[in-house]
Amino acid sequence: MLKFIIKGILRDRHRSLFPFIIISVGVALATVFFTYISGFSEDITKTNAIYDTGHVKIMTRAYEDISEQIPNDLAITQSDSMEDALEKKYPDLDWAPRIKFAGLLDIPDKEGETRAQTSINGIAMELLDDKSKEISRFNLDEALQKNHLPQKPGEILIPCSIADDLELEIGETATLISSTATGGMAVHNFTIAGTIEFGVGFLDRNTVIADIDDIRYALNMPNSTGELLGYFENGVYKGKKARQIKQKFNQDNSEPEDKYSPLMLTLEDQNGLGEMLKITQMESYVIIGIFLFVMSLVLWNSGLMSGIRRYGEIGVRIAIGESKLRVYREMLVESFIIGFLGSIFGTIIGLAGGYYLQEVGIDISGMMPNSSVLISSVIRAKVTTTAYYIGFIPGLLATFIGKAMAGIGILKRETSQLFRELET
Repeated sequence: MLKFIIKGILRDRHRSLFPFIIISVGVALATVFFTYISGFSEDITKTNAIYDTGHVKIMTRAYEDISEQIPNDLAITQSDSMEDALEKKYPDLDWAPRIKFAGLLDIPDKEGETRAQTSINGIAMELLDDKSKEISRFNLDEALQKNHLPQKPGEILIPCSIADDLELEIGETATLISSTATGGMAVHNFTIAGTIEFGVGFLDRNTVIADIDDIRYALNMPNSTGELLGYFENGVYKGKKARQIKQKFNQDNSEPEDKYSPLMLTLEDQNGLGEMLKITQMESYVIIGIFLFVMSLVLWNSGLMSGIRRYGEIGVRIAIGESKLRVYREMLVESFIIGFLGSIFGTIIGLAGGYYLQEVGIDISGMMPNSSVLISSVIRAKVTTTAYYIGFIPGLLATFIGKAMAGIGILKRETSQLFRELET
């Protein structure tokens, strides 16, 4: 029977070519969209984790309430002892203290007068500590465009955009004008060690990078940190484990009545990432569902047209003794074969498109020049194990469902009517 069906498929392209094309195109599109959405989700998660949220983050309750204002007067004090305790209690997390700051970057001329000035945001981290993983985690080696990373106290990194706009040279003095944690004016001189570009629009506009000890001194924050970020090994976010750690930490250490008590948040609790990840995951399955419905509808219509054209063939087979149920079953097997081949071909095309987008990506920098969202300017797809079957299974089901619905008409049709159609 199988040999007979395959011969029929190969000899009569009208019954196989159109369904094969529809399935292949649908499966390919579903696979490409799924890999793109997977890459988009991973990019948002990874970028936010590295540059802002960590996998978990600890702040004081008061700091968290107005964190967008960078309230360093509400920072964590005695941060070294807290970090030591966290390393012992949660050895599977790497802890990184950071201080965010903002102010003016003043560039003096030879006489010490202001030559240029611009507003900046800044991130202070452990750059000079040999045990710190911040340089590799922040991709500073890749982001560095000119000269070198800070090698001694008093050196900072500035964005290429600021260096170009203000015509700055490596080695020049830059004065940070900001406010201390106690409310006074902070004025501190730095030396420009190099220029950086992350490929993240929000950071590349005006974010400077400095060593945390320099900023602690400049902002009068001894042994303090605005945020303590925790990262799982290999940079992979583990949502379930992060939520368990957060619950236990807050239960043991956080007092709702004490605004200076520490509070832990997971990545999903910050920047609306939890909702965003749920939405993108839902979108991927909605897309698959739409393709399944549309392909089933098209293939159902195709099956009806094919069935009408094949009434003569079906009449002959019934005339020689075949039952309608057997004819129907063989049509389903035929649709399964066509669906299987079309799904394989479509999956191959879709994976090829996914791999291309994974390596090359899509540059969206022109779409969000002034965006404050932490997302890479080049979005890349992500080919996961799920991508190998996410389009294949719906493609197979759509063909089968379409043919099953179309074939019901044959079962309902009277045998005498099929004979009369055979005569014509």
